[in-house]
Amino acid sequence: MAKRVQTDPLAGRLMSIDAYRGFVMTLMAAEILRFHELHESFPDSSFWAFLTHHQSHVAWAGCSLHDLIQPSFSFLVGVALPYSIASRAAQAQSFGNQFGHALRRSLILILLGIFLRSTHAEQTYFTFEDTLSQIGLGYPFLFLLGYTSPRTTWLAFGGILFAYWLAFVLYPAPGPNFDYTAVNVPPDWPEHYTGLMAHFNKNSNLAWAFDTWFLNLFPRAKVFLFNGGGYATLSFIPTLGTMVLGLQAGRWLREGVSSRDLIKRLLIAGAIGLASGVLLHVAGICPVVKRIWTPAWVLFSGGWCFWLLALFYSIIDVAKYQKWTFALVVVGMNSIAIYCLVHLIDHFIITSFYTHLGHGVFQILGAPFEPLLIGMAALGIFYLILLWMYRRKLFIRI
Repeated sequence: MAKRVQTDPLAGRLMSIDAYRGFVMTLMAAEILRFHELHESFPDSSFWAFLTHHQSHVAWAGCSLHDLIQPSFSFLVGVALPYSIASRAAQAQSFGNQFGHALRRSLILILLGIFLRSTHAEQTYFTFEDTLSQIGLGYPFLFLLGYTSPRTTWLAFGGILFAYWLAFVLYPAPGPNFDYTAVNVPPDWPEHYTGLMAHFNKNSNLAWAFDTWFLNLFPRAKVFLFNGGGYATLSFIPTLGTMVLGLQAGRWLREGVSSRDLIKRLLIAGAIGLASGVLLHVAGICPVVKRIWTPAWVLFSGGWCFWLLALFYSIIDVAKYQKWTFALVVVGMNSIAIYCLVHLIDHFIITSFYTHLGHGVFQILGAPFEPLLIGMAALGIFYLILLWMYRRKLFIRI
């Protein structure tokens, strides 16, 4: 729901957290700029090829900047939890009341994810791989871990990753006669693995098998056979691992250690995560795949999240270079609002621009640049809405 905050909206907050969140939500909204269309118009341009790559998800293994949006958003949910628990404890809220709120938040996030995915469908589209649904499915467990000791939390983190990896490995790998064309994967697809890694192949793994049962329990326009991108419901389990890394980072932020020691912790944690994820991939134990959120991906992307948090914290809260962050903070403090705006009214805004201004004004740089300019105009409208909400201290809270 939207809440009007009567006090300074930045009071008691680390600006770096809101700026980091605003950065990743801006990256998400920037999909509307459609760099891939400029790349198609200028196929020999390395500049547009670079931007297109980092505005797209990689086909399977690996990582682009765009692939870091969802783990960053999930990581920051964990970062915020220690602050939320401390705030509610200061209001003398009981554990039961807080857990009840966590359950309500979980349910709202799951339903909101389903609603947004169903916007242009003929009936409710029951799917749970959406960012909000994934966070919602894991949030009650994250909340409970927020009340455990750091040692217990780290043990739970390791247990989550190992158990998830083991479950995939124990599920039979696709045999030589597996019909990949039936699950929308070319049989000669270059991302097919052998050995242990074969257990993580696209639309032939444990998570895919689970969804062919689970998702068909709901009313559907047609039988669920596969997800075109390979995304899966069970990814919420390792996504919980990503949120746990954020939880530990949030605890470090609240510990009161010196900024130098805090940055050192974040950098070391990031290096360990990156190195561990790459090592698991190179050793053939577990691939770094965002689409099914493999344990190696949790470590690899978590490493980047630690480093990005260290970067924003160092520049904004330590060096105090803060003026440039205003626009990011405006977006970051209303992350749910921008998420919904992008999914609900992007087409309406673009259509309205064309209705009232026509196409000519957006072709001033040439026809190939029309998608970029109309996208920039839509982003401007999104920002003005969020700026209006910010100035009136209206923030969507779940």
